[in-house]
Amino acid sequence: MNSNQAIQQVLEKCHQPLHYREITKRILENGTWQSEGKTPEATVNSKLALDIKEKGDVSIFQRVADGTYALRSWGLPHYDGNKKRTTTHDKAALTEQNAQSTILTFNNAAEKVLEKYANEQPMHYEKITQKILELGLVYTEGQTPEATLYAQMLTEINRSLKRGDTPRFVKHGKGFFGLQKWMGEGLVYEIDSHNADVRKKLHEKLFDMLPKEFESLVARLLIAIGFDDVVVTPMSNDGGIDVRGTLVVGDVIKTRMAVQVKRWKKNVQAPVVQQVRGSLSTHEQGLIITTSDFSKGSYEEAQIPNKIPVALMNGEQFVALLVENDIGIHRTSYDLIDLSEKEESIG
Repeated sequence: MNSNQAIQQVLEKCHQPLHYREITKRILENGTWQSEGKTPEATVNSKLALDIKEKGDVSIFQRVADGTYALRSWGLPHYDGNKKRTTTHDKAALTEQNAQSTILTFNNAAEKVLEKYANEQPMHYEKITQKILELGLVYTEGQTPEATLYAQMLTEINRSLKRGDTPRFVKHGKGFFGLQKWMGEGLVYEIDSHNADVRKKLHEKLFDMLPKEFESLVARLLIAIGFDDVVVTPMSNDGGIDVRGTLVVGDVIKTRMAVQVKRWKKNVQAPVVQQVRGSLSTHEQGLIITTSDFSKGSYEEAQIPNKIPVALMNGEQFVALLVENDIGIHRTSYDLIDLSEKEESIG
């Protein structure tokens, strides 16, 4: 996947304009593209600017603010960086806006608003949205930003719970949200501590599995996160590729991946990255999954310019994905009741 395809994928998934720094961060986290230089943010910005300059209105990308880009298909207003932008914000709001180095996502902006303006009390999502727009923390041309914020906060809460993590937001009913860190110790704290203990035990259990069972577990996880044609290769004393498959994104982007699995307690070093890269077939990219972590040198080796990308998944990320996809764990749910928002007869 080239840089422009990776950028397009990030924007399509987010459904809103993003600053090039945020785009770069998400690309690198996804492992869909590796920078050819030591300044990936500058590379992404220049790639976008060059594409727009060369293709004009034909470019799939559009600049919507300083350093902020969207997909042209969204039909957002044209941005002229040479014109002075006007605003109706008051002086305090302008000061707050100018302090922002990037345009934030809705959820990150909501967190900032709650931290600064809610006095540790739940705040209605409509008021959160109003404050976000007043401060210019989010760029949006949507007609229902309140609905967008509400949906994205709920999505993040549900995703965090799915992974067994404590969400940063708490929904209090009737559209009110607060921050989890305001809650202190209590039921949620106990749940979080229990889940952390289970994740630790799941991590330890990985070392008790037979080699073939462990590699089959990895194959099962790869299928769960979007791989097709997953094949566990013949045992080779862990000296080569363990699993091969095709990573499919939206039934459009298909990337052949060769995966090496390291069930180690010591950190993976750079020579392992070199070995995987040397084992790749034509048109393949590499992925190393370890139960431990990677050395600084291995991260640097994986991102060397002009070499085939090798993505790295450490033990913490591995266990988090197992939990998110209900592999090796089971969930116990309890119902939390609240009064209906509608006035209904209870007689």
